[in-house]
Amino acid sequence: MNSVTAVIPAYNEANRIIHTLNQVKPFVDEIIVVDDASTDQTADLARQYGAKVLINSKNKGYIESIKHGFKEASGDIVITLDADGEFSSQYIPELIKPITNGYADMVQGHRDSVPRPSERVLTWLAQRKTNVGDSGTGLRAIRSDLAKTLDINGACICGVLSLEVALRGGRIVEIPISLQAISKPRKIAWFHLRQFFYLLPWLVRRFYRTSTQ
Repeated sequence: MNSVTAVIPAYNEANRIIHTLNQVKPFVDEIIVVDDASTDQTADLARQYGAKVLINSKNKGYIESIKHGFKEASGDIVITLDADGEFSSQYIPELIKPITNGYADMVQGHRDSVPRPSERVLTWLAQRKTNVGDSGTGLRAIRSDLAKTLDINGACICGVLSLEVALRGGRIVEIPISLQAISKPRKIAWFHLRQFFYLLPWLVRRFYRTSTQ
């Protein structure tokens, strides 16, 4: 049997973290909460619950948090999901099944709706290179040995993480998911603008390299 580690990046989620951990625990062998320099009790609550807690020395963002978690994961498969409970842990068995059956290296939860237009633009842009599916989803399963090799540079994972897996020969499969309603305001994602100006030159360099080989 493959062991499963959940990597949960968290920033100021003291009001939601215990609920999320309760939902995740039945489906995984290890839980890692990566506290991104929260100013509330997120880390203390997660530690008291029994999760392995990693603390960023300063606020480093989502990418650095999941990379920190990947590095410390002991499971054969790593699950990523958000601390706020927007992604249901009930999908975890479906996520890991294609990997355990040997026909996928990463499985993404394809959302029934992508709330931010900027995120949809970034995914459309990434699709110019290869089929990345819902590249900005926060719910995914990935072989741990593959996850530990990823660079994942940029302002966010949109486009980049899925593209990197695909370009390394990783087989990507998707399952349909629905988001859960949460009482949390959705802020303007200015980092998507920065990601556009990272992703576009990255894709141009990749296209040029392919065309000249």
